[in-house]
Amino acid sequence: MVALTTSIGVFLSANKKKRMQVFSELYEFNEQLILTLKFSRSSIDNIAAPFKFVPKILNGEAVLKGADDTAVREYVQNLGKTDALSQVEYLSEKKQTLKKYKEESCADYKKYSSLYIKIFFLVGVMAAVLLA
Repeated sequence: MVALTTSIGVFLSANKKKRMQVFSELYEFNEQLILTLKFSRSSIDNIAAPFKFVPKILNGEAVLKGADDTAVREYVQNLGKTDALSQVEYLSEKKQTLKKYKEESCADYKKYSSLYIKIFFLVGVMAAVLLA
């Protein structure tokens, strides 16, 4: 019983973890893209290759839901559409937005993921006590 309810808490916190990972990856991808555009030329696919979620995002897959998905799509829509100088300006503007999302998602993950796990663990313990 305790294991079941704790696993439910872990499942619920998985969305927070995924959101944190996606925005962290996008921020790092943005940094790599700025550096690449300033100092060398490489394709976006090569820059995205080491990341888990960025290639999926670039292929048009929805890795997040709701407003987060909209923010990701807005970020990706102009990648590779203009010259390098305009891209650097665009990416520099988006850097602060991505940083805000990254920090917000990290804070949410830290706050809510452990909270979900603890609450559902306690629910499992209470249920086990009541059944005993």
